[in-house]
Amino acid sequence: MTPPATSEPGPALDLLEVFRLRHRTREITLQPGAQRLLAFLAVQERPVQRAYVSGCLWPDTSQQHANANLRTTLWRLRRPDCRLVEVTATELGVAAGVRIDLREAAARARRVLDRSPEPADLDALVRAGDLLPDLDEGWVLIERERFRQLRLHALERLCEDLADAGRYAAATEAGLAAVATEPLRESAHRALIRSHLAEGNVSEAARQYRFFCGLAHDQLHVPPSSRMQALMASHVEVIR
Repeated sequence: MTPPATSEPGPALDLLEVFRLRHRTREITLQPGAQRLLAFLAVQERPVQRAYVSGCLWPDTSQQHANANLRTTLWRLRRPDCRLVEVTATELGVAAGVRIDLREAAARARRVLDRSPEPADLDALVRAGDLLPDLDEGWVLIERERFRQLRLHALERLCEDLADAGRYAAATEAGLAAVATEPLRESAHRALIRSHLAEGNVSEAARQYRFFCGLAHDQLHVPPSSRMQALMASHVEVIR
């Protein structure tokens, strides 16, 4: 009897913090232009028009030259052992079997915001970094900020929900990750302060409050919001 076929894992594409492409047990090296094209397709939610891709990636050349660059780059992405890109006469997209860390992290963040997290979501979101931080092209900047905001909101929600559940260490971890990502984000500090207060650690809440007040004064020249002040109002003696 013939044994059932087993589905082999497809290629794994990492875009958070660093570009890395792996298949089976080895890392695949791509030229920078091929990396840009694969990353551009990976951040799209669906297949996109070829003309749109060439125009975004080669905006300073003629359409004819951009199309030629696209054809050459697609040829460089062809692999005998794995499919990376789905190509039609009019559209391009990442092949269905490619696992993309950005998409997985975004899915985790949306689960958290929908209040249906899985056990591994906290650790994954704490460890997730920025999208391709070494690239400064317009399409990267937009997608980087989109994911950054999604991750920050998810970390704040985790901090609040975990504190409500009495899981204070995990709540603090989520809150600290949000604060480290954006030190001037008041909502991240508020979530962390609430976690400290829920655990009964008034001195740590006060220390975090003072830390944020100092940052807001030095960097933004503004006081904490009324919401932040109200959060600590019942502990004013400790704050002073």
